[in-house]
Amino acid sequence: MKITAQEEYGLRILLRIARSDREEGLSIPAISEAEGLSSAYVGKLTRILRLSGYINSTPGYKGGYVLARDPEQININQALKALGGSLFDKSFCEEYPGAVKLCTNSIDCSVRSLWQMIQLTVDQLLDKVSLQDLISPEQESGFLLKSILEQNLK
Repeated sequence: MKITAQEEYGLRILLRIARSDREEGLSIPAISEAEGLSSAYVGKLTRILRLSGYINSTPGYKGGYVLARDPEQININQALKALGGSLFDKSFCEEYPGAVKLCTNSIDCSVRSLWQMIQLTVDQLLDKVSLQDLISPEQESGFLLKSILEQNLK
């Protein structure tokens, strides 16, 4: 269970667009240069974000990408799932059965219970985080995220 490059870079692109004050939005070359990513990869990620309803493209020579909704309305958990899916989902067990056709633990698997608990915990926490919570500088966002975590642990 890992955060994929697509999820990391997709979230960074979403934040870059959210932080931009350019009315016409940010172009793929501008995002590419700012994030140190290839234009092709930025194009792929902006397409995913656009089709998922997080950003809109503005046409024309000076066009670019803008948020499709206010940052407070963009749930980080849902955005990450649009970019790559859950850390753990039920199909995982079907995809990694080992050397046999069906996992030897498919009926009784305490490890699956662990992964499901981790996914539930991650979902509960990330469901409380919006894009707006991440727009601030790292230290300020860090304090906010820590308070969200502390509330979640109560």
